[in-house]
Amino acid sequence: MNSSPRIILVDDHSLFRKGLRGLLEHNGCRVTGEAGSGEELLAMLPDCEADVVFMDFSMPGLDGAQTTERALALRPDLRIITLSMFGEESYYSRMVEAGARGFLLKDSQIGEVLEAVETVAAGGSYFSPQLLASLTHRMRTREDAQDEQLSEREREILVQICRGLSNQEIADCLFISKRTVDKHRANILEKTGCKNTASLVVYAIRNGVVEV
Repeated sequence: MNSSPRIILVDDHSLFRKGLRGLLEHNGCRVTGEAGSGEELLAMLPDCEADVVFMDFSMPGLDGAQTTERALALRPDLRIITLSMFGEESYYSRMVEAGARGFLLKDSQIGEVLEAVETVAAGGSYFSPQLLASLTHRMRTREDAQDEQLSEREREILVQICRGLSNQEIADCLFISKRTVDKHRANILEKTGCKNTASLVVYAIRNGVVEV
């Protein structure tokens, strides 16, 4: 029995879908469907087996965020991976809020694509390293953060973690000891249930700790 995730590709460019499908199937993945629009995906979901959906953001009709919200309302178990061009980072907060778990650039290497599939299928979050670097550079702390799960200091440290700083760099920046940062970081991971920086970035955006 093949246990690899079942994948649907959603993009309005058929040539891109065919190319990605060929690469995925060549590497042992199961592509169970293709859709050229958000509306087409929603129509096929009830009858199409899928675990992971590759979702283009910019499409005619429903965009990627609208489609993601509606798809997850129908199938909460789906893992959505967003596909975009470099420079479309402003859309990512919408995709995070809609429920997307993976974020890839369209020119990503196949190894990165396979890693994203494996990560989100297992329940994690994945960011293209290039995209993550760009996003964290743009991040701004929200003064009106509503997240009550973390203390003010923990939110402060979370933002620095999302920006890619090491514990020592955070300690130097906030004029506290590295041991204190270590303790706060462990508390943040435990409280949020996150396991890596990508998951923390998703948490920070979704809970209004930062904006991009």
